[in-house]
Amino acid sequence: MRAIALDDYGDADVLRLVELPDPPVGPDVVRIRVRGAGLNPVDYKIRQGHLRGAFPHHTPLIPGWDVAGVVDAVGPAVTGFAAGDEVMAYARKDTVQHGTYAELVSVAEGAVAHKPSSLTFAQAGGLPLAGLTAWQMLLAVDAGPGDVVLVHAAAGGVGHLAVQLARALGAARVIGTASKTNHDFLRGLGCEPIEYGDDLPDRLASLTGGDGRVDAALDFVGGAALSQSPRLVRSPARHASVVDPQVKEQGGRYVFVRPDGDQLATLAALADAGRLRVEVAREFPLAEAAQAQRVLEQGHVRGKLVLLPD
Repeated sequence: MRAIALDDYGDADVLRLVELPDPPVGPDVVRIRVRGAGLNPVDYKIRQGHLRGAFPHHTPLIPGWDVAGVVDAVGPAVTGFAAGDEVMAYARKDTVQHGTYAELVSVAEGAVAHKPSSLTFAQAGGLPLAGLTAWQMLLAVDAGPGDVVLVHAAAGGVGHLAVQLARALGAARVIGTASKTNHDFLRGLGCEPIEYGDDLPDRLASLTGGDGRVDAALDFVGGAALSQSPRLVRSPARHASVVDPQVKEQGGRYVFVRPDGDQLATLAALADAGRLRVEVAREFPLAEAAQAQRVLEQGHVRGKLVLLPD
């Protein structure tokens, strides 16, 4: 199969298009022919070597944890999927080597869900990691009916999904920080946009009235957002970060997303019900993975970037 791989850590130039053996099909494994592979910030952090203390790494290393495609083969113990099924998965494993920037990827059955019929392969390829992150963050802060939820970096790959999922869980209001250029986009998702900055607490108080606090806050950017959040929520236990474990020292929750096929199926159902859309900012051929990562590293991407192997 063709794949994007690296043998050394560094800038995007270490990524190269190579031919590698097809991945094996274990007893409880679903092998997927990739039709869309979403990019996430963790991809370039792996390329830079920043996660070597968290997971064993092996080369040649294929990046990527997001995939949508068609089942190529299944192991003998697989019961929920068959060759030809359209599926998606958050394909994180215990070691970092066999990722999704490839024509084929093998994934444990428990991480796989059927692809929503309403989404393209590019959209579905951008959903798993970001969608599960947003969903698990909302569950961590117990977001639900009647809540006012603040989403930091609301127009980004995870944030724009968190906005919609908060509404799906019954939130009365969702307020999202973003630059002015993304405010109309957020309004279209049912979000009340607000600019980020040092004066965010004052502007949030003007927007919400009362004590100026929200019921729950989600941090997808770190930095100032993380330091501000404890002052913006009524209970510190109801703010969470996916960026910095120091949120625990503030009384909040740190979330590192876990693969979960059942939760992914829930997101698929919401998409098919018209309650969740995936914004794809740009699609790249597999061979242009290095350029795609450069664009992602620049920040300010609205929605998702996706690789298309075909």
